[in-house]
Amino acid sequence: TTRPHPGSRFARSALRTLSPEQGVDGLCLAGQPHPSLAVMSKNKGSTQGPAANFPADTAIVIGGGLAGMTAANTVLELGGKVVVLDKSSFCGGNSSKATSGINGCATKTQKTQGIDDSNELFLSDTLKGGAKKPEIAKVLVHESGPAVDWLMDTFALDLSLVARLGGHSAPRTHRGKERFPGMTITYALIQMIEKIQENTGGNMAQIITKARATDLISNNGAVIGVKYERQGAEIKVFGPVILATGGFGADFTANSLLSKYRPDLMHLPTSNGEHCTGDGIKMGEAVGGATIDLEWVQVHPTGLVKIGDEDAKVKFLAAEALRGVGGLLLNAEGDRFANELGRRDYVTGEMWKNKAPFRLVLNSMASKEIHWHCEHYKGRGVMRKFDTGADLAKEMGIPVKKLEDVMEAHYQVSLKQEKDPQGGPYPAYPDGKSWDEPSGKTDCGKKFFHNVLRGDQVATETFHVAIVTPVIHYCMGGLTISAKSEVVNGKDKAIPGLYAAGEVAGGVHGNNRL
Repeated sequence: TTRPHPGSRFARSALRTLSPEQGVDGLCLAGQPHPSLAVMSKNKGSTQGPAANFPADTAIVIGGGLAGMTAANTVLELGGKVVVLDKSSFCGGNSSKATSGINGCATKTQKTQGIDDSNELFLSDTLKGGAKKPEIAKVLVHESGPAVDWLMDTFALDLSLVARLGGHSAPRTHRGKERFPGMTITYALIQMIEKIQENTGGNMAQIITKARATDLISNNGAVIGVKYERQGAEIKVFGPVILATGGFGADFTANSLLSKYRPDLMHLPTSNGEHCTGDGIKMGEAVGGATIDLEWVQVHPTGLVKIGDEDAKVKFLAAEALRGVGGLLLNAEGDRFANELGRRDYVTGEMWKNKAPFRLVLNSMASKEIHWHCEHYKGRGVMRKFDTGADLAKEMGIPVKKLEDVMEAHYQVSLKQEKDPQGGPYPAYPDGKSWDEPSGKTDCGKKFFHNVLRGDQVATETFHVAIVTPVIHYCMGGLTISAKSEVVNGKDKAIPGLYAAGEVAGGVHGNNRL
C-alpha cells in the first residue's frame, strides 16, 4: 500500500536468528573511512587494513528505508553493531513517502477501539489477496501486531487511527492524526540510529550516505561483506549483510529488470524514487541467490495527475486511505465502475476498461476524516476543493442530476447491505454477497461502506477531488527468501550471511500486495 508495509517485519523476526559467524573488518564513519576499515584502491586493486575478525559483531544493512532502518534498530536492540549504507544523499526510501499507514492485526490500537481482528483473518485476506507461500505470509501476519506496537512503544509514535483498505476484512491500517505515516515512522527510526551514532561516536551504529554498494564479498559460499563506492574510493566492509534495497520500479533503461520482465509497463509513470533500480536483486543473483516472481509488478490505481504536468514520469500517490474513508472512483461519464476497496490489481484492471479521466471524489465527511492529507494534496496542486456538487458536475461536464443519481444509488446500496448483508445478488470481495451493481458486475462486489452521501445532499455538498491514473508502484518479485529472511539459492538452501527485508525480498506477496 502503500508503504510502510508489513514486509519490513521480516527485518525484526528474522534478525532474531541472524548468524554472527561472518567476519567484520572495522567500520565507516559518515563522511570518512574509519582507520580500521579495509580500503581497496580502484587503480591498484590492493587491500589495506587488518584481516577480517571472527566472529562478527557488526551487521551491514544496505538500504536506508523502513526495512533497512527496522533491521538496524533490531540489531542494536539485540546487542549488535550496525553499519547502514545508502546510495542516496539521505535515507528514507519510498517508505518515507507512504501515505496510508501500516497494517497490523490484534494491535493495542485495535483493541482500544473494539476492532475484532485476528491473525487468522489477516492471513486469509493475505492469501486471497495474492500471496502464494503460506509459511512466508504467516510471518508477515503474525509479526504485524507486535511491529505496530513496537513502533508506538519504542518510538512514541501516534498510530491511533485505523482504516479498512483494499482487500482487508477488518480495519487494520494504522496511521497518526497528522502528517503522512511513512514519513513519521521512517524518520523516527532513522533518528534513533543517528542518535546512537552520535552518542557512541560511531562505535555502535553508523549511517553512510552517498555509498553505492556494488558487490557482495563471499568466501566458500558465504557472504562475508560488501564493496561500495563513495567519493571516488572503493571500500570494503565485512560482516553479515542484510539487503534492504527496494525494488526496480523506477528503472526505465533498456537493460533494466523492468524492461526484461515487464516491457508492457515501460510506458507508465511510477511512484518510485529514482533509487529503485534493482541493485540488491542483481548483487544477490551474482552470489547465487535465486529470484522469484520478478514478472509481478504492481500497478497502483491512483497516481495523482497534476494539471499542467500530466505527462510527468514520476507521480505522487493518492493514499489508498482516501478510499478507505469513503472516497469514490468515477469515470469520465461520472459513473462508478469498481469496488473502491478491491485489490489494487483489480481496481487498475477496471480502470483500463473504462474511459479517463478518472476522478477520486471525497465528500465533506470523508475529507474531514483525512483532513491533513487533503490539505497536503491541495498544497501540491494535485487535489482541488469544490464548494458545491453543482460546481463539480460543471467541471466534469455532466449534469448535476447525474452526480446525484450516482451518489443516491450508492447510498441506497449501503442501506441494503447493512440491512441484509448476505442477501445481495452479486459476489462480494473478499467473500459474501453484495447489493452494489457497479462493482457486483465485475464479480468483486462492494460490502463495506463508510461516510456515504445521499443524492439530495450533492448539489450543495463540499467535495475534494483529484484526477488519478495508474502508476507502477511495487515489485512483488525479488530475491527468494526463507521464513527466516535468509536469501536462498536455486536449491532452496540458505546462503550463509545474506538476508533480505522489504521490497527486495520476493515471494512475500505473491502476485499482488495488499
